[in-house]
Formats: sequence, structure tokens, C-alpha cells
Amino acid sequence: MKLAIIQQRIFEIRGHKVMFDFHLAELYGVETKTLNQAVKRNADRFPKDFMFRLNKKEWDFLRSQFVTLENGRGKYPKYLPNVFTEHGVTMLASVLKSKRAVKMNIAIVRAFISLKQFALQHKDLATQLEGLRKELNERIGEHDGQLAAIYDAIENLLDEKTGQRNWQERERIGFKK
Repeated sequence: MKLAIIQQRIFEIRGHKVMFDFHLAELYGVETKTLNQAVKRNADRFPKDFMFRLNKKEWDFLRSQFVTLENGRGKYPKYLPNVFTEHGVTMLASVLKSKRAVKMNIAIVRAFISLKQFALQHKDLATQLEGLRKELNERIGEHDGQLAAIYDAIENLLDEKTGQRNWQERERIGFKK
């Protein structure tokens, strides 16, 4: 299976990159119920940092993000889904022992690794972009000061040239006492 297809099924929830139990079951060629039963039988292999269950609020939010929502009985799981971190997916290989599960597990781990590499590359770019932003702000600050001085000088020259006087210094017109 292509890495891009697997990567599309990796979500970020609670600060972790995770995959849903139903997506994993589909990839491994088993029912979601079967996958979750295998996990329950081996609960000691799945601590909270390997797997956790979504709460209702998270699930409702994520479900609203899916493009197609179908109505009808049996279209969506009765229970809130479990999500597996990269380590949890790796641990699934020891629980699901079919050849397909092992091959799929390797592909999924590769997908997680490529996402990490991609994120690290973008981290360097983000750092460089922040440096450029700071340099630009410093240069703009210098130019703002220089432009303000130029505008002040121009205004002073215009005031002198037009011979403007203060309100009190002007010559009075009209009725004088």
C-alpha cells in the first residue's frame, strides 16, 4: 500500500500522531471488533501513551470533519474509537500475527517515520523564516526612523517657504479698535 494513503489516515490528537482502530482494522484486513478484542486480551501491552480512547467531544469534532457522513443503522461505531500512537501500532504487530498484519505494520511504521522526517525538515524552514522575519522588522524599523526624519525636514522647509506665522502673529483684518 502506498505511504500517501496511510499518511492520510494519520491524525494529530492530544499532541500525538495517531491512527483510528477502524482504519487499522481495514488495513490489517480484520474487523474492528476483532482488533479491539485482541487489544483487550493484551491490555498490559498498551499503556496510555500507546493507545487511548477518544472522548465524546473529540469524536464529535472529528466526525464533523469527515467529508461524507452517512445516515443509517450500523454506519458508525457503537463505541468511541480507540486511537493508536506509533508505538501502539508497532505493538499491534505482536498481537496480530498474520502475514498481512506484519507487512502492513512495516508500511505504517514507515509512514510515521516519513511524517517525522517531513516535520523535521519544516522545523528548519520555520526557524529560517523566523530569522528572516526578525531581520526584516529590524530593517523596517531603521527605515521608519529615517523616513520620519525626512518627512519632518520636508515639513519644516515647507513651513519656512510658505511663510506661515502663528495665529497670534498674523495681521488682523476687518474692524479694528
